Amino acid sequence: MDYSQQKGKQYHIQVGRGDVGEYVILPGDPKRCAKIARYLDDAVLMADSREYITYTGYLDGVRVSVTSTGIGGPSAAIALEELVKAGAHTFVRIGTCGGMQTDVKSGDVVIATGAVRMEGTSREYAPIEFPAVADIHVVNALIQAAEEQGGDFHIGVVQCKDSFYGQHDPEGKPVGYELLDKWQAWKRLGCLASEMESAALFIAASSLGVRVGSCFLVMANQEREREGLDNPVVHDTDGAVKIAVGAVRRLIREDWRR
Repeated sequence: MDYSQQKGKQYHIQVGRGDVGEYVILPGDPKRCAKIARYLDDAVLMADSREYITYTGYLDGVRVSVTSTGIGGPSAAIALEELVKAGAHTFVRIGTCGGMQTDVKSGDVVIATGAVRMEGTSREYAPIEFPAVADIHVVNALIQAAEEQGGDFHIGVVQCKDSFYGQHDPEGKPVGYELLDKWQAWKRLGCLASEMESAALFIAASSLGVRVGSCFLVMANQEREREGLDNPVVHDTDGAVKIAVGAVRRLIREDWRR
């Protein structure tokens, strides 16, 4: 069923075939879209609907889009589903996260290889036993772009949740006992950081047969704060954006060689 009032446009993101490139960068915050679009040539605003803003331009002569997903797994999965219907096949999420290991510092970048499915959206795509893993080609492209840029970055598993304040005020929640115990488990298992979208994106991508990877700016680290370590709050996502753009460039080159 087509719920959109505009024929040929996807209901939520309001783009259709011909409006977006096959490669899409996915920030959460709509306000980051214009900033990321400046890295594209001849970028044009294609749609502004709800939390979804889309620009389309060119990288090395290939059409590339930027679409915001809003906060959390439900809206991110909607964006992915509708972008795939509009013709996209490769996605790089760029966002922010909170560090969990004490060596993951403010201003660092985290590249996710997989995600803990402590959220609800992915359960409507796959049984909980199925792992949420990033596409290996996208991960490798992100790593190479990060190495080229320089700066501190980390590679590994991140934790995804639906409640921001469940992480930051677990003691105030009726199920705080579970939140606190699981947080300790994720830390002992080596989780690098916590964020809100990658598990849903990785699982939805597996079900749709498309490629997704993620990289994040570490804004701060509550574990460093707890231990009395230096822990400034960093908001500048430009380094992570450059890594995401660099990764898309690499993926385009690799795809053309195949």
